[in-house]
Amino acid sequence: MTSIQSPPKLSLSEFLELPETKPASEYINGNIYQKPMPKGKHSAVQTFLAPTINQVAIPQRIARAFTELRCTFGGRSIIPDITVFSWQRIPLDANGEIENSFEIHPDWTIEILSPEQSPTRVIDNILFCLDRGTELGWLIDPQEKLVMIFKPGKQPEIKQDGDMLPVLSSLENTLQLSAQDVFSWLMLN
Repeated sequence: MTSIQSPPKLSLSEFLELPETKPASEYINGNIYQKPMPKGKHSAVQTFLAPTINQVAIPQRIARAFTELRCTFGGRSIIPDITVFSWQRIPLDANGEIENSFEIHPDWTIEILSPEQSPTRVIDNILFCLDRGTELGWLIDPQEKLVMIFKPGKQPEIKQDGDMLPVLSSLENTLQLSAQDVFSWLMLN
């Protein structure tokens, strides 16, 4: 019997020293996974959703949405499509500017499923975030036109059509979105 040696696993700190890849790579349980390159539907939803959140969250200093932000915490380094951080939790440097490294969990994690992406791995990242303090997770599936909602300690919910989508609790009075609103961004009219 021959044994085949697998490549040695990198530590998280070793992974973080590697040059960034395009598309970005994530570090999960000692393994490196490259995210797929976003396609049209993914990009359309992402480029409208983050500004929609920021339009109501930033002026009131409630929260801020970031796209493709590396979050390193709990032994993983992941890059959700959109992360939302409550205003008071946004890491700042000595100059009072936003830090380059976010070593905390997001308050809201949003993933937009690409056709070739593993939904299992994406859901695993959302659940990982929830287990470490994230309040809300969304998995947006542009192909199926549904949004799967994840909350700590609850079964996932499916939202479609005119169903209203839950948002970060601090934004409930200022941000209202339905699944139909999210998928309307796929149209040109």
